[in-house]
This record gives sequence, structure tokens and C-alpha cells, in this order.
Amino acid sequence: MLQELGILTTLGVFDPVIAGTIPLGIDLPTSDIDIICELSPATGPAFEHLLCSHYGHLPAFRIGTSSSSKIPAMISSFRYLETEIEVFGQALPTGQQYAFRHLVVEHAVLHAGGPAWHTAVRRLKAQGLKTEPAFAGLLQLPGDPYEALLTLENLSATELAARLAQITLPSSQH
Repeated sequence: MLQELGILTTLGVFDPVIAGTIPLGIDLPTSDIDIICELSPATGPAFEHLLCSHYGHLPAFRIGTSSSSKIPAMISSFRYLETEIEVFGQALPTGQQYAFRHLVVEHAVLHAGGPAWHTAVRRLKAQGLKTEPAFAGLLQLPGDPYEALLTLENLSATELAARLAQITLPSSQH
């Protein structure tokens, strides 16, 4: 679908990266596609123009700015083939953005934890939890789940596996 839309090529100069649940294999039928991009104050207007000119005709198209994090962001969302797509641009290299850093930590947890962790996270997401709160809850991390997950990003694979071994996942309820 993204190839058909051509969005990664269109946004190529902004170093687009697909983040969120889909690359992790924990997406649900209702999951959106998250694409993060690197902007600068100088490239913000071009980014906005590109999104408006290429995708502004699509259903539910919106674009605006957010200052909810320390670094302001431009966010656009729209629907394509019944899937919501969100494009997030920030004046920070994509590899340093929270969405990418969360993706790396969550991938490491799923890799170390195996299928049981995939199942547990998907179950919580199906109950309505967002991805980061689901992971933080299962990992028994206190505080803000978005910040708490980042406390694990410097653990080695061995350290992470040892931590996961101490956690009992909730049993499935039928």
C-alpha cells in the first residue's frame, strides 16, 4: 500500500522511517501507519507543501503543529484504502526521535521475549491500550510509559533477557 501511495519516495529527502506497530508485527486491523521524518526550520514549509499537494485530497486529511514534546513537530494524517496514515516531522534525526527509539526498545523486548510477549502486547492493545503503555505495563515500569521505555535502551540483549526472565506475563483469558 505504501508503494502504491509512493509516500516513502515522495518524502525521501526527509529521511522517512516507518515506526509503530506494523514493523514490530504487533499491529491490529485498526492500527495506523506511522512515518517519522526529519525536518529543519528551513524545510518545514516544503514538508507541509509536499504533504498538502500530494495527499491533501485524501479522506480525513489534516496537518498541523504540535508542541507537546520538547521539540515542536508537524503532524499530518489521512486515510488511504481504509488505513490511517500519520506522518510526523521533527527537527531531529529520525534515529533520535522518540518513535524510533521506542521502536528499537520494543523490538529488542519482542526479540528477547519471543511469541509470548508478542501475544501479551497484542492482547493489551486489543483491549484498547496504546503500544508504549502496554509494553511499560508488562515490563512493570513505573511512571510515564513513554519515558520509562527509554530507560531500557542501553541494556544489552543479555541484560534485557535477564530482566524479562523475572517477569511473569498475564495468562490469557478465554
